[in-house]
Amino acid sequence: MSSEVQNSDIATNEETLDKLPLDAWHRARGGRMVPFAGYEMPVQYEGIMAEHLWTRENAGLFDVSHMGQLLIHGRNAASALEALMPGDFLAAADMKPKYSLLLEEDGGIVDDLMATRRGEDFYVVVNGATKQGDIAFMERRLASDVVIDHMRQQALLALQGPRAAEVLEAIIPGVSKLSFMEARPFAWQGRSLWISRSGYTGEDGFEISVPAIAAPELADAIVAHELAKPIGLGARDSLRLEAGLPLYGHDLDTRTTPVMAGLNFAINKRRRSEGGFLGAARILSELQNGPPQKRVGLEVDGRQPVREGALILDGEGNEIGKVTSGGFSPSLQRPIAMGYVASHLADDGTALKLEQRGKLFDAKVTAMPFVPHRYHRKGASA
Repeated sequence: MSSEVQNSDIATNEETLDKLPLDAWHRARGGRMVPFAGYEMPVQYEGIMAEHLWTRENAGLFDVSHMGQLLIHGRNAASALEALMPGDFLAAADMKPKYSLLLEEDGGIVDDLMATRRGEDFYVVVNGATKQGDIAFMERRLASDVVIDHMRQQALLALQGPRAAEVLEAIIPGVSKLSFMEARPFAWQGRSLWISRSGYTGEDGFEISVPAIAAPELADAIVAHELAKPIGLGARDSLRLEAGLPLYGHDLDTRTTPVMAGLNFAINKRRRSEGGFLGAARILSELQNGPPQKRVGLEVDGRQPVREGALILDGEGNEIGKVTSGGFSPSLQRPIAMGYVASHLADDGTALKLEQRGKLFDAKVTAMPFVPHRYHRKGASA
């Protein structure tokens, strides 16, 4: 998805589109609805640039109810998940969300997700466009005593930005005490909520699982605060791009491995030693010997954004990769992109060319994130 929402995400048959629990809420506030991941979703309200910059300075409310919320339970849930993913689920602490990856047998990425131990169970959030496939993938491979409940009656809201804690604390007292990547149950107006201090914008923030029937009322309470506004898909994408965060279906897919994508942190130390997860042979080999390609950040000269699918060329004009995400950075006021290049050309400062519709652009490899993460973490380093 680019800052204008990438075409491959947009459904073509409107008869098949689902509606979010907040559909009427978005329309009443001027949300421009577009087809995305099988749903009608708001791409913007006031404009992508204004919404992006508001979130960087204040607090933006995103509706991410299209995501799949799953509860995986059974006495052997942790060991069953370890067979599919490279995380340490056996030793996972309660209430601590962990980023992980569903993997194919050849190490390709089926999806990226967040998993949180809740006692013997795991609360898992998967991407909206892949959730049905993810459920089927896991059900084929999990033992019969491990059950997946799809929490269809839950909405999911994300409040992001440096003032997010200030806004949410005024509505749900105690929530600001959560540290980064910590989750807890809360109550609001007689409703049970599950809130994690996490997000996908590079800012401080929270993700709030709320019964769908109560979502409009909670959203009203949040945006009643002067520091909070509703924000659409367009700014959500430009924010995550500035933060250097990959998007499944674009920067990640079954042709990429965690090592190629620079997601080595998701492969736990014990699992690197023991293996035992899908794709382990290839992934452990790439950790030791290096992958053939790497995901890199790209600074692009000029003002014109270079979009997904543009070719990446070396100094002699040879194709060495493709852009997987690209757009104009509202914070930096210049175009940025991500893509995969041959590993020997992945060093910061490497000069490259990008080709889009027959036009050439000068670019160079740069470190990510493009805009530094500004998490507010109690007792944690940035």
